[in-house]
Amino acid sequence: MNTSDIADGLKLTAKLMELHNENPFKIRSLSNAAFRLDKSGIDIIPLSLEDLSKIEGIGKGIAGKIVEFREQGTTEELKALVEMTPAGVIEMMSIKGIGPKKVAVLWKELGVESVGELLYACRENRLVGLKGFGAKTQEQVKKGIEFLQINAGKFHYAAAEPIAERILEEMKKEHPGKLISLTGEYRRKCEILDHIDILLEASSAGVEEIIVEGKRIIVVSVTKQDFFKRLIETTGNEDFLMEMGEIPAAESEKAIFQKLGMKETPPELWESTAFVKLARSGEIPELIDFKDLRGCLHNHSTWSDGLHSLEDMAFHCKEKGYEYFGICDHSRTASYAGGLSIENVVEQQEEIDQLNDSLAPFRIFKGIESDILGDGSLDYPDDILKAFDIVVASIHQNLKMEEEKAMKRLLRAIENPFTTILGHPTGRLLLSREGYPIDHKKIIDACAANGVAIELNAHPWRLDIDWRWVPYCMEKGVMISINPDAHEKDGIYDMYYGVLVARKGMLTKEYCLNALGRKDFEKWLAKRR
Repeated sequence: MNTSDIADGLKLTAKLMELHNENPFKIRSLSNAAFRLDKSGIDIIPLSLEDLSKIEGIGKGIAGKIVEFREQGTTEELKALVEMTPAGVIEMMSIKGIGPKKVAVLWKELGVESVGELLYACRENRLVGLKGFGAKTQEQVKKGIEFLQINAGKFHYAAAEPIAERILEEMKKEHPGKLISLTGEYRRKCEILDHIDILLEASSAGVEEIIVEGKRIIVVSVTKQDFFKRLIETTGNEDFLMEMGEIPAAESEKAIFQKLGMKETPPELWESTAFVKLARSGEIPELIDFKDLRGCLHNHSTWSDGLHSLEDMAFHCKEKGYEYFGICDHSRTASYAGGLSIENVVEQQEEIDQLNDSLAPFRIFKGIESDILGDGSLDYPDDILKAFDIVVASIHQNLKMEEEKAMKRLLRAIENPFTTILGHPTGRLLLSREGYPIDHKKIIDACAANGVAIELNAHPWRLDIDWRWVPYCMEKGVMISINPDAHEKDGIYDMYYGVLVARKGMLTKEYCLNALGRKDFEKWLAKRR
């Protein structure tokens, strides 16, 4: 270790002590010592304990810690502090704009334990009402997190899309008449990327890497003769390409598939050997398309933690051409998100009745995102639950569960006769939180037995249920609801990202709940009743 490393260790110790509300005098002493070491330029590695104690602002106690760092790479005190603090909470302290005291509030009061969870909390406006925060701080936190995530190397598809499409258009202008295409994981619409691939027609082969807004762009140049052969080879994953075998050159992708005796398949499906076999047999169905969506379910408003009023959200949805809108604000247990009391439920439903009179034939369905409690029950009595058209049952709290506990909670909620849709089944946040473990087959089977639809939460940080389980849902006759979980008007567009991954799972519009027209959706609800 060098002087800088030891100063960093002292700073981390001070921050963790402040996080845990320990002795403020000791915290200040450690912070001051770390600051002096950083600025002094002194090489403290060869110094004795006595010599270290003589440095201004160090003293005997901190000198002992320096020696401990030098000999062990850490201290017993720091190890103990780290052990009692979730790794994600420690990472949160590196975000510009929030110190240990604010991190403590986020951890203890909101239950946020990772940078990704914090970004999601910002997106749902959870920080605005917290003491010591507010809208300005929330915006600073968001920008700080985005900076950290860009530098982590991986990013969500939604973050890559505007950059990828802009660069593609710029390259088309720069190389008029040349064949150019996005390729790789981006073209397969993968949820998480670590770079963006572009294939470019050129006189000779080559590879160039550039960085745009913190994201790696890899440009592969190929000859015109090999362009479509290389487009398939650079798009498909290893399993897909191995099953495809030798890929011939041809004037288009369609021609290549024809040469191989296969039905051309969308690039989203080029993930496994199973899709190749389906293409050979011609059994690829017509996949769900964004234009197939007729309604928008699971949305939030200012009644709980949304940015826009119920009227604004519904009217925006109607303006976009949808036939119906499902309001599903948070339920009363979600006090951190302004969950609705029973009195609020009654008041909101009165507002819905008034709005439906003026918006007809467009319809707002009365819904709730009801928290699944620790024992699997929902957090309203039956006489309140039966007043809703839609109940999205979701787990939001006590997420650290073994599979057995998670399954008990979910199965009981699915068996509740008022549950309409199982919300984000694993609670995952991509790049931030893995989600609790579940037996997907048992969950899907239970939904099939109880007539419950499963949400594909379309927010690009969730995309939960995972698309890999969509085929089994269809096999069991379980409807998938592509829900935006929108907390503002622009959030409704997130259904687009849900459609992208739903296509990877070969979802058809026949198995998409919100691809039903309003009257058919009403019939589906009535049948469940």
